[in-house]
Amino acid sequence: MSRVCQITGKKAMVGNNVSHSNKKTKRKFNINLIKKKFFLAEENRWVTLKVSASALRTINKKGISAVLKDGKLK
Repeated sequence: MSRVCQITGKKAMVGNNVSHSNKKTKRKFNINLIKKKFFLAEENRWVTLKVSASALRTINKKGISAVLKDGKLK
């Protein structure tokens, strides 16, 4: 899979580099992706996900099982 968060569906944005003389060239703003293993206690197994830093904060707050139950898996 490409550089897309599996929880939130976030992906890279497109913008411009702007030089001192105000010339603009296209560039990509990549997201902060982390490949992380989570343990699902209900199923007694490990799951590897590519998540963004903001999704990781949500998982730390709510728990992995609650986030997956919300149907947020993209």
